[in-house]
Amino acid sequence: MATRSLLLTAASIFSLGSGQTVLAQTTAEEATVSAGDEIIVTGTRATGRTRLEAASPIDVLSNATLRAQGTSELAQALANVTPSLDFPRSAAVDGTDSVRPATLRGLSPDQTLVLINGIRGHASALLNTNGSVGRGSSAFDLNTIPSVALDRVEVLRDGASAQYGSDAIAGVINLRLREAREGGGASLSYGQYETSVDASRTSYKRHDGKTWNASVWQGFALGEDGFLTVSADYLDRGFTRRGDLDRRVTPARVTSRFGDPEVEQYSLFANFGVPVNDTWSIYGFGGYQNRDSTGAAFPRLANNANNVTSIYPSGFLPLINVKSDDINSALGLKGALSGWNVDLSLSYGRNELTLHTRNSINSTYGAASPTDFYDGKLIYEQIVGGLDVDRRFDIAGDNTLNVAWGVEYRNEGFQIKEGQVESWARGPLGANTALGSGAQGFQGFSPANAIDRHRDNVSGYIDLEAQLGELLIGLAARGESYSDFGETGTGKVSARYDLTDSFALRATASTGFRAPSLQQSYYTLTQPQVANVGGVATIVDTGTFPATSPVAAALGGKALDPEKSFNLSAGVVFRSGGFDLSVDAYRIKLRDQLALSDNIGTGVNSSAAITQLLAPFSVSAARFFVNGIRSTTKGIDAVAHYRLPATAAGTFDLTVAGNVNDVNLTRVPIGTGTITVPALFGQQRITALEKGTPRVKVTGQADWSLDGFGALVRATYYGSVTQPASSLVDYVETGKHVIIDAEAHVPLFGKSTLALGVNNLFDVYPDRVADTNAANYNNGGTAFPYYSPFGFNGRYLYARVNLNW
Repeated sequence: MATRSLLLTAASIFSLGSGQTVLAQTTAEEATVSAGDEIIVTGTRATGRTRLEAASPIDVLSNATLRAQGTSELAQALANVTPSLDFPRSAAVDGTDSVRPATLRGLSPDQTLVLINGIRGHASALLNTNGSVGRGSSAFDLNTIPSVALDRVEVLRDGASAQYGSDAIAGVINLRLREAREGGGASLSYGQYETSVDASRTSYKRHDGKTWNASVWQGFALGEDGFLTVSADYLDRGFTRRGDLDRRVTPARVTSRFGDPEVEQYSLFANFGVPVNDTWSIYGFGGYQNRDSTGAAFPRLANNANNVTSIYPSGFLPLINVKSDDINSALGLKGALSGWNVDLSLSYGRNELTLHTRNSINSTYGAASPTDFYDGKLIYEQIVGGLDVDRRFDIAGDNTLNVAWGVEYRNEGFQIKEGQVESWARGPLGANTALGSGAQGFQGFSPANAIDRHRDNVSGYIDLEAQLGELLIGLAARGESYSDFGETGTGKVSARYDLTDSFALRATASTGFRAPSLQQSYYTLTQPQVANVGGVATIVDTGTFPATSPVAAALGGKALDPEKSFNLSAGVVFRSGGFDLSVDAYRIKLRDQLALSDNIGTGVNSSAAITQLLAPFSVSAARFFVNGIRSTTKGIDAVAHYRLPATAAGTFDLTVAGNVNDVNLTRVPIGTGTITVPALFGQQRITALEKGTPRVKVTGQADWSLDGFGALVRATYYGSVTQPASSLVDYVETGKHVIIDAEAHVPLFGKSTLALGVNNLFDVYPDRVADTNAANYNNGGTAFPYYSPFGFNGRYLYARVNLNW
């Protein structure tokens, strides 16, 4: 039934004359390249292989495809044109509003490896600990890389841990930077939402999210054959507000700021390569981004127990400010030695998040409380040194064998720095049990939470590819040794057979792993509270603890093991003239999957025995990461592309692509060996993993160009997603919806163009959150589910001027 649903939906979209740009498309803004003939470097170490010649499914997305959209976010641009990728717009989930994760094939965001020019990128310092998609993960932040700096993006939809190491369970995203010796370009865009909000209790119009985006790039010649490409990007985006009426106030009004945060950021990137002699060359890149993002927590009413009316007589809306400083850099030397191609590289990446809570209060300080708080910092940094060597051997006629091997060293560090005292402490009024702790909205990190942890690992791999006539066979193996949990090994076998020049079969089988991140192993955030212990008011802690901390160990916590996977895929590739089609089925079995437990010591997870175990630590409740989940993910990816021959009427590109994906948790632990609780990992978390991303997503696009004029229309079908809640009655379905985007561009003067476009042409929203929903009532009006894969902002209009030289 799932396959039939995909085919019927794809056919209905295609009948509208729409297509999709999962493949690299030729538009008026880029040079002509036949789709399918793009040379790839991801998933293979053999040179000269094209996308349609690969043994694994790969999407190639050009810079023009990514930038011919009404979004300034790379992750959103990728999700718009890649059906297997999801990028929900979370809201009111603390720092995750500002550092949003993307998921591939419905798996955790940290189970997709991101490379920059083939070199491992670094994760964000943020650990997603709230109820968003990707809870418990710390993944690469795709939005730290501006689209203007990219030549294209390659998305490998296949397990590749044996080739690239940890994290490549769902696949690999390789961000390939521009390499230009000359020329340049600039763009300036403006857009805003023009929408009618139809919530359960009210309807109103909004004109918000005003966004300015300016970017520029320039190529410079270095010597006779070298290049330096420099790019810059600036973004200024206003917040959006999509709340429902808050009936707790009189008269009822929208009190929340439920929607996107406001963002101001700038990004700088440089990429270079220069020959040293006829054999060797030096290359490298460097990038820096500064992002200042402010989202909102839920409103606090005037009569809230945690309010101080002398400061906020009408209540207050806490704002969570995240300032991100992000660095990506690498330096390498490559050339030939005794017939072998040698690539030696060293990279450094760093992400620093400075956290503030603004327009808030710590009620235990009464009228003396600050209203702005410094909450502390999260810092992650990574150093990677790698040596990659390969050589092609001719064997028995036209047959070839490509031999690649390499070694890698990686050092990681994670720090938590404490915030100001008032951001986390209980002040002079702290004995009052009715008062909360720390800054309202997001509390700061205390000295007990501050850490500085490091680890390193070494790895080695061998990767063989043999082309034996029409048969391609690949074998890869990798071993890794980590300083914190020991050794692990992975392997991969792939095969492809070209039955004819037009038709081929392909399949892969692989094992994979993902090392627990330092953030998962050591993140700590506790909150002091007043509890009645033996009839005496006592300060106790509750919060998130490392799995190896004394508190977690008392409850059965253990050192975390790596997640492990077994991947199978099989597919077909067909190509004839301007048409190509690929269909690939896959199954991913995961064991020892990591998850952040529910709170132990409260609600259904409380008992006298647990209270006794926690008592020596003055802790009332705790949560920590555990291994033990098993899951099976099955699905089908299909991509069909047709490029009509150019005529007097212009050039037409049509693409339809879809993904059917089913995630099923086959084992969920209910105990740690020391304790058994009803919800160590409760139904709310199970639902988020199984139904938090669309089961069916189909995208289509039709692209036309003629003499500098052009137009495209894109239609995307999203299957329904379930947003869980603490009570089953408050679960929310996003519903099944089709989103239509369109853009047209015309030449202005010289090499400049003007583009006008609209995202979500028909102002479609996910299904509303019911009036009776507890979250809608208690939190001041969460009008729409933030699990929605296409967001909940409505229609967006934009204009963009492009200039090339």
